[in-house]
Amino acid sequence: MTDPTAPLVRMTPLLPILSRFVFAAVLLPYFWASAMTKLGSGIFGVFSPALGAYAQIFPRVTEAAGYNLDNLNLFHWAVVTAGMWAEFILPLLIVVGLLTRLSALGMIGFVVVQSLTDLYGHRAIEHAETLGAWFDRAPDGLILDQRAFWITLLVTLVVLGGGALSLDRLLFRNAPSARPADPQPAP
Repeated sequence: MTDPTAPLVRMTPLLPILSRFVFAAVLLPYFWASAMTKLGSGIFGVFSPALGAYAQIFPRVTEAAGYNLDNLNLFHWAVVTAGMWAEFILPLLIVVGLLTRLSALGMIGFVVVQSLTDLYGHRAIEHAETLGAWFDRAPDGLILDQRAFWITLLVTLVVLGGGALSLDRLLFRNAPSARPADPQPAP
């Protein structure tokens, strides 16, 4: 059985590299800036997210808790901390091309959760201009339009991997392929 993506990979060797470059130029600064707003103070801020992190990720719960972190539980801390780490680690892995497919898949999940939080937690679903709409001649909706481009870029990396100029290629060059071998011709 032949790999159906093999011709695509051979025809587009620059696509994964271009996708990672565009991600680095556009989305890496966005996600890292967002992660920086979540860092707590001091050297251990990576383990103690700022109040704003909770307000971003759990807006209604944080408001109901009177913006007092003592009123939130371990679940909230774990989700906020994991989200902050994901905003730092996953984009970095994509840019350097390490575990690219898995990292891009993780970022897709992150973008979906981020979008749902924006829509329902921050009530963006109530604002048509923020939500946007497909097929409406206006390509600037922050949720539907913008995030569709992000996910398309990430799907490209899930399918094609990091490309020739990636740590994946360097480190796993001699690793056994996860893809089935091409059938051998009959004698």
